[in-house]
Amino acid sequence: MLNSVQVGEKRQIEHVVQKHDYAGFLGEVVHPVYSTFALGRDAEWACRQFVLELKEEDEEGVGTFLNIKHESPAFEGEKVVIESELQEIKANQVICSFVAKVGNRVIARGTQGQMVLKKDKVHQLLRRNEPKG
Repeated sequence: MLNSVQVGEKRQIEHVVQKHDYAGFLGEVVHPVYSTFALGRDAEWACRQFVLELKEEDEEGVGTFLNIKHESPAFEGEKVVIESELQEIKANQVICSFVAKVGNRVIARGTQGQMVLKKDKVHQLLRRNEPKG
């Protein structure tokens, strides 16, 4: 793993809420707002920006946890800005916090972790846990 970022550094991504981000199950929309599920996907992407800078060519990041506190809705067409902050690097563990906002309004905050492993190790783990038959 490279030593290319420091604790306290921040990264930012933007996402405009679309219909496919709505809260829903089995094809039925429950609420026409940015779902916690979609927010989690985008929060992981915001935090992954650090892993992309830290991993070497023969390494890959694997998510280990995601905690989200969803505080306010975001509606179709609104731009969500997710700012991630590097909280800790411990061995091959990368821990970030994030805050998601629409304008000045916080819609969510949380933490996310990833582990940086050699690609061969990731493939080994996946093969070992692959369903048989």
